[in-house]
Amino acid sequence: MRTILPDELSHRDRHQLLLSGVSPRPIAFVSSIDAHGVSNLAPYSFFNAFASKPPIVAIGPAIAAKTGRVKDTWANIMATGECTINAVSYAMSAAMNITSSEYGPEVDEFIKAGFTKAPSTLVKPPFVAEAPFAMECRLMENIELRRDIGGNGNLMLLEVVAFHVADSVMVDGVIDPRRMDLVARMGGSYYARAHSSVIFEQQQPPRPVIGLDALPDHIRTSPVLTGRDLAILASVPELPMYDGSFPRFDTEFRADAAEIELAAGNAMAALYVLMNDAERRHDRIMLHRIAACFLAHGKIDEAWQTLLME
Repeated sequence: MRTILPDELSHRDRHQLLLSGVSPRPIAFVSSIDAHGVSNLAPYSFFNAFASKPPIVAIGPAIAAKTGRVKDTWANIMATGECTINAVSYAMSAAMNITSSEYGPEVDEFIKAGFTKAPSTLVKPPFVAEAPFAMECRLMENIELRRDIGGNGNLMLLEVVAFHVADSVMVDGVIDPRRMDLVARMGGSYYARAHSSVIFEQQQPPRPVIGLDALPDHIRTSPVLTGRDLAILASVPELPMYDGSFPRFDTEFRADAAEIELAAGNAMAALYVLMNDAERRHDRIMLHRIAACFLAHGKIDEAWQTLLME
């Protein structure tokens, strides 16, 4: 692995390296107004949430390295102490990109990009009506980042005073991320889309789990199971014991060749074929491949039982 020190790079290369490595990043589509009431709308990917009581988020509008010009967003928030932060869906992404153009402070990007202004409840800047999620924010603190060595960054800590959530993204009272269809920023001109097909669920362990060091040697040293597979197996509260009744098949169970079943993702059918082959039923590689297939479909108990059959 290559080691790169920040001072070895130009500002441009250092900037791109940081953004390419720290990605994908959520996008804050920030609406603000100046002291004269002119609206501004701009995207920022130096953005995240840092507390929930009270809700605190932060954005990082930097001073332009070449010109020394401050961002209109930064100037507006410093002048008024308010803004809204809007989530960006895939449907909004092309129009959002228009607002990243270097318009003057007198230009209203809502109009340029065709977004609709929705009146906020507690702050003056409007939020974006097309956004599935928006926050009304007040400035808590602005932190200048290393001005002593010529730093151009700012960290604006913002307290959220109101949320707006589209009914269409709510399921049973909570946001369903598959309905948000958000985009995120990566390095260069690349973006990521959190589409339903790429979203996966992973629950935090409710109590301490056994960890990889507790896995039996024949599992931990598997030539088949990946590091992710091993981590999933290690995320159980106690080492499982083999259940002699596993696997169970009814008399009408049928299966094709094991390779065909594995290719189709049918781990139990592949196991059925293996169990009915007296010469291969204890084939370690095949058992581990079947266990990996179970894991790929979220069947951790079945994967453990398959591995313990060895």
